[in-house]
Amino acid sequence: MTSYENLELENIFIPAKTPSKKLMIILHGRGDSSEGFVGFPPFLALDDMNYILFDAPFEYMGGNSWYQLPPEQLPGIEYSRTLLTKDLDTLFESDFEADESFLFGFSQGSLLTFEFGARYHKVLAGYIAISGYIYDVPTLLEEMNPDVNAKNWLCTHGTSDPVLSYETSKEQIEQLQDGGFDIEFVTYDKDHSIDRDELSMISEWIKKRK
Repeated sequence: MTSYENLELENIFIPAKTPSKKLMIILHGRGDSSEGFVGFPPFLALDDMNYILFDAPFEYMGGNSWYQLPPEQLPGIEYSRTLLTKDLDTLFESDFEADESFLFGFSQGSLLTFEFGARYHKVLAGYIAISGYIYDVPTLLEEMNPDVNAKNWLCTHGTSDPVLSYETSKEQIEQLQDGGFDIEFVTYDKDHSIDRDELSMISEWIKKRK
């Protein structure tokens, strides 16, 4: 495994089996790290996809965190957004194409997929948010990049998630949909995790948009 040394965030880079300028940016959940997603690419079976797995900037319980626990989320969210903007600008400068790339986040990473991805000045091929929530829906709708909301957004959540409420996630997605976001919301009978069937669905979703 290698990493990009010139980035703000620690990372693991997994090159595509078939060389390309497609990149999937992986944002882990609270208490996890990039290591937690090293085994992820084989399940998606996308031979022409490069992967960069970022470590969140704050230490938390032996792992990392993108922001503090409620109600102190905003400073960390803003700081993480700043670092992600710098790093993606660097990656998309010459090595990868933004419009062929995907942003994927789980739990806290899901929140950043929305709170960062919807504001980022470059438009990606797709956005995948798993088992998370949105910090501030009205502000996001005000500040989003207007070219992003009609792009490809996929959000999934488990009905028996004991960590982050399914009902909250569903309600927030409906608010974004009402605000013009083209988001597909998929429900799974799962807890706060990523399901094997879900990964197969995500792989097929990406293939239709590559």
